[in-house]
Amino acid sequence: MTQKIENPTNFDDLLESNRRYAENFPMAGFDGIAQAGVAIVTCMDSRIDPLGIVGLQPGDAKIFRNPGGRVTDQALEALVLSTYLLNVNRILVVPHTKCAMGKNTENELRETITGLSGVDASWMSFSVVDDQEQKLREDLAKVRSHPLIPDATLVGGFVYDVDSGLLRQVL
Repeated sequence: MTQKIENPTNFDDLLESNRRYAENFPMAGFDGIAQAGVAIVTCMDSRIDPLGIVGLQPGDAKIFRNPGGRVTDQALEALVLSTYLLNVNRILVVPHTKCAMGKNTENELRETITGLSGVDASWMSFSVVDDQEQKLREDLAKVRSHPLIPDATLVGGFVYDVDSGLLRQVL
């Protein structure tokens, strides 16, 4: 785990870490193909290690992250490209327990952001999740019914438990 810098004023700590990382960079020359044929759509929550939770390594999978781990139009775009150009034949959609996107309504988030930023956020859409399993089923249906996702592509839905580290298959 990296050391947390209180109130950083620049990016020097991160750039120094990057220089150390690049000294033995293992991915030089890698073509970007998903070596394990996997794509994962999941939340941006920092408790999730998308590769680690399924025993994969960098280079094995394509990862798409967003608030709530929802299958948005951008996620569908990434999945279509991944299936045709990047060797993906299995797609996992993985929201998680204790997700902040399930703790507030759309209006509550707008009010909170407006209050914190001082800028009207009433126009902004947030991917709130009022019923996680129902939203996951809807997202899986979007992927499975998309005309540019090959029928032979395996699509699975799983909920990641942030307390145990386990995946529970939903559909």
